[in-house]
Amino acid sequence: MTAEERARAAKFADQWRDETYERGESQTYWNEFFEIFGRSRRSAAVFERYAKRLDKHGFIDLFWPGKLIIEHKSAGRSLDHAMEQAEEYVVGLPDAEIPQYMLVCDFATFRLMNLETGEERRFTLEELPENVGLFGFMAERPRTEQDVDPVNQKATRMMGEIYDSLSESRYPPGDTEQYLTRLAFCMFADDTDIFEHGQFGRLLDKTNGTTLGPMLDLLFQVLNTPPKQRQSSLDQGLAAFPYVDGHLFEKRLTGAALTDHTRRLIVEADSYNWSRIIPAIFGGMFQNVLNAEKRRQAGAHYTTEENIMRVIRPLVLDGLYREIKTAQSGTNRRAALERLQNKLAGLRFLDPACGSGNFLAISYRELRRLELKIILELHDTGTQRLDVSNLSRVDVHQFYGIEKDQFPAHIAEISLWMTDHLMNRELGAKYGIAYARIPLEQSPNIVCADALEIDWNDVIPAAQCSYILGNPPYSGAKVQTKQQRQQVRRIANLGGSGGTLDYVAAWFFKAAQYTEANHQILIGFVATNSITQGEQVGQLWPTILDDYGMRIQFAYRSFKWGSEAPGMAHVHVVIIGLGRDDVQCRLFHTDDQTLEENPRAISPYLVSVKRARVVRETPKPLNGLPRMAIGSQPIDGGHYIFNDAKKKEFLRAEPGAERYMRPYVSAWDFLRNKHRWILALHNAEPNQLADLPQTTSRMQAVRRFRLNSKRKSTLAMADTPGQYCLNVLPKSPFLIIPRVSSENRRYVPIGYLRPPVIPSDATMIVQNASLGLFGLLTSHMHMVWLYYVGGRLETRFRYSAGLVYNTFPVPDCSLDGLEPHAQRVLDARGAHPTSTLADMYGPVTMPADLAKAHRRLDRAVDRLYGGGGGSIRIWNA
Repeated sequence: MTAEERARAAKFADQWRDETYERGESQTYWNEFFEIFGRSRRSAAVFERYAKRLDKHGFIDLFWPGKLIIEHKSAGRSLDHAMEQAEEYVVGLPDAEIPQYMLVCDFATFRLMNLETGEERRFTLEELPENVGLFGFMAERPRTEQDVDPVNQKATRMMGEIYDSLSESRYPPGDTEQYLTRLAFCMFADDTDIFEHGQFGRLLDKTNGTTLGPMLDLLFQVLNTPPKQRQSSLDQGLAAFPYVDGHLFEKRLTGAALTDHTRRLIVEADSYNWSRIIPAIFGGMFQNVLNAEKRRQAGAHYTTEENIMRVIRPLVLDGLYREIKTAQSGTNRRAALERLQNKLAGLRFLDPACGSGNFLAISYRELRRLELKIILELHDTGTQRLDVSNLSRVDVHQFYGIEKDQFPAHIAEISLWMTDHLMNRELGAKYGIAYARIPLEQSPNIVCADALEIDWNDVIPAAQCSYILGNPPYSGAKVQTKQQRQQVRRIANLGGSGGTLDYVAAWFFKAAQYTEANHQILIGFVATNSITQGEQVGQLWPTILDDYGMRIQFAYRSFKWGSEAPGMAHVHVVIIGLGRDDVQCRLFHTDDQTLEENPRAISPYLVSVKRARVVRETPKPLNGLPRMAIGSQPIDGGHYIFNDAKKKEFLRAEPGAERYMRPYVSAWDFLRNKHRWILALHNAEPNQLADLPQTTSRMQAVRRFRLNSKRKSTLAMADTPGQYCLNVLPKSPFLIIPRVSSENRRYVPIGYLRPPVIPSDATMIVQNASLGLFGLLTSHMHMVWLYYVGGRLETRFRYSAGLVYNTFPVPDCSLDGLEPHAQRVLDARGAHPTSTLADMYGPVTMPADLAKAHRRLDRAVDRLYGGGGGSIRIWNA
């Protein structure tokens, strides 16, 4: 324990009881708690040194209203009794003061219970560093892997600096990646008893910058050579290293001429406690050591374990844990458990976009923990001395991955081996026997290839596969490379259209095709939420559900995916589980706690339904409604569009152009009661334009702008610059709808405008729309249809004619009865002339009279659909 650690521990203990522990003042205290117990390699020793001081300062029986209650007992006293005491105290509290967590402890064992969920976590004093993140709620910050294991960040930074140093010395890039993975394994092995503890560090101590490179080259050869085949004259320190195998050290790398600086970095990296590495997280971060910019955002570039578990838990674990429970309660319990263990050993997992292997590593860890429950049921820890190596049958060879880049493929293998050893230690600890599965007789099956170009059966035959899972790349249609677009189009042609599909859709097609040879395979993918919205639904899901006979068995609705680290760019995703069996479906909300009532089916829009249907885009209304059109699209480079000041300046120079100026309204303008101006030269005679040099100069600028376009349709309009590329000039009052609107609004603001206003292509319009149609479209009924069927721009609603308006089921009756209710909505808006539509339709700023008018309109629309007002006009969607 360093002097700095001792000083900080003493200060920590002295301040423990002196704090008032109000919410704001306790954050500094808890941050210090994380700092001491989350970073020290000897946290248990630190805790023990001032346990008595904590007791002296009244650590026992502390209480933070709404947060935490702590009941401590002396060593050896019953924690069950402590839990009962704490529960009795909680029962008498006012609702506002009931804490979220309850902690009992005897300074050797901790029990932390979440009173809201009933979840209890137990851990020993030695395991405190691994569980310190559980207390993140006290610092007003969410639990993240950074809290649990900051060594992941430190180690990643150090490995990045080693990479930079090797690169500066012009060490071959391909070998550099494998050199780093070997160093990472050796450092991990040094702290986890694969090697004799500290063995690698002692080897480093014997070297300098000049001798370290040759020494490591020789070490790598030794680790790949069985002891009986090693040279008899080998240095004793090297000869003592175990045989690793697993082809990790098989390839002969270029000898490294290391500098004193590189050696110093390696020694410093080895000084961290690598036993606390979380392999899946470290792998995701380690993948970015080649990118200095990503590396600087430490912790920002890995997928959180919580999100990975959202895939693994419903796809794999829930069913297997039910099987364990059934086996435990059956008549022939032992035989049933043995059969289940054999089943676990026979499962095969494929991640066809595995990256650094985080999904595979966590799946493996959870499968081993599930197997451990079975082993503990079958083999008593207290009365038997067992050969632990024979107890576990689950191994890394059950896990398969496809990864396009070589470096993350190497990391995926390392992550799985690290996970394997940590789980072996966990198994050995239960029986008091150190256990290391060395040499590595089994290897993960990670193939370096493009998953969209190879046959997955060449990686693992479909007949042998149990689960397909992962987080394939997302790229939207507009940002895909030419090769990616070609891949999606080719693969989608197996039964669908390439269209505007996201890149991730190709993995759904490939997975569904792959499972044709084995209907028992289950699929769990993370995907962009866009594949469950808008036009992509019709391009993807009919093929998946109808042609391939798949069924959505579970799903998570849209939520933000990523790390909690600062600077992490979030993407909105869904999780979708697919299979062919008719099982009980599960539809999760984003909080993991709320489960949709067992739906008969889950539609591609992620709603519970009786039958999964898909709404396809159509160019004409199927419902008998009048035609909806998009607004004008000038494509003029801004040369025809003016604000008030620019218009005034232009007309001062050319007053004759005023007859061609018309108000111009975009969605943004409409929502804020504003407009701009646009030149409308569609009917201008040539002789009239000849007298307007400023106007014709702008027409020439528009022509040049269009000629520089790469779009054929725009180039075709270059010779008629007086026309818009899409000309929509209403001659009568028209209904206007913003194409994009905030998802926070209960209703998309819709209204009427009149000529001479020209709507922009950011709006949709219906000319000569009746008041009844306005009432139908501005109702909650139509908003629900938009919510589920329409597309999204980021998270905002995206309205379209072909997908939302033309397909909307309408009552087979007159809409005239809606007109009085629709007029009340317009009247309520008119009662607030100084407020804009954006103001009036804000989530908390809607006036009471407008909200009341909408509620009445909603009830009237609901009666048309289900209250005897008429049947619904339905078509085969």
